[in-house]
Amino acid sequence: MLDQSLLGELQRWRLGSEALEGYFPLAYLVAGTDGVGTKLKLAFETGIHETIGIDLVAMSVNDIVTSGARPLFFLDYFATSRLDVDLAEKVIKGIVDGCQQSDCTLLGGETAEMPDFYANGEYDLSGFAVGIVKKDSVIDGKTITVGDVLIGLPSSGVHSNGFSLVRKVLARTDLSLKDQLPGDSISLGEALMAPTVIYVKQVLDIISKGGVKGIAHITGGGFTDNIPRVFPKGLGAVIYKDSWVVPPVFKWIQEAGKIEDTEMRRTFNMGIGMVLVVSKETAVTILEDGHRASIVYYIGEVVSGDGVSYQ
Repeated sequence: MLDQSLLGELQRWRLGSEALEGYFPLAYLVAGTDGVGTKLKLAFETGIHETIGIDLVAMSVNDIVTSGARPLFFLDYFATSRLDVDLAEKVIKGIVDGCQQSDCTLLGGETAEMPDFYANGEYDLSGFAVGIVKKDSVIDGKTITVGDVLIGLPSSGVHSNGFSLVRKVLARTDLSLKDQLPGDSISLGEALMAPTVIYVKQVLDIISKGGVKGIAHITGGGFTDNIPRVFPKGLGAVIYKDSWVVPPVFKWIQEAGKIEDTEMRRTFNMGIGMVLVVSKETAVTILEDGHRASIVYYIGEVVSGDGVSYQ
């Protein structure tokens, strides 16, 4: 049985944020959880399992850094029909890599074997990250105003969203995952399986300079749904369509699938995986020094109105 002191401690935690005040009087804990969606199907088809763990970590840590939070630790859940140790090792190595890229400790996780629930050789993944941010350093978009600048950080490709549509396009084309991607030197499978960029170190470095007012992780929903979420009511964004280089994989998806621009922008990141809303003064500093040789783009501005428009 639990002793009374431990029961009392558990009760304090059940009280939620009021209890947490006693433990973290000057900071907030920020948590995120996600998976990698149907990108797993392509991992099974291509046999590329070494990077899917990076995707898993990226989806959670990239979410929590949008609040200005520094990731502290990560846990994973790996489920399969029957454990293939070699395959699992490849996946876990990717998770370790992702945690190293984000300076996040891998505390542990759960491995579940569920015979007859998953097909042989297939598995499912989910991840959980917790970070911390000082209360006076939270980035919540409340100070965003008309005239602020949108800075885009490039993606590595599709990342981990939109793969249901990608798979539909693949079914309509004569190309196989081993064929060369039109307009590029790598195979279609390699392009689609490129690991999600982990933006934690770059974003925290930019935040440390000051002037960052809002951050949007461009995942499912693309620019159309994700950018407006960080704006106060009555504000929208104008995106300059030709202000960055769209990776060849998106051009192939659009042409092969005969997909309209609006659907592409709502489904995919189109080459920009993270958007920072900053003051004009901060934008000049970031763009002038190239942010320590990292590529950044001036992709738009904040305007009066609602939603996202393109020009």
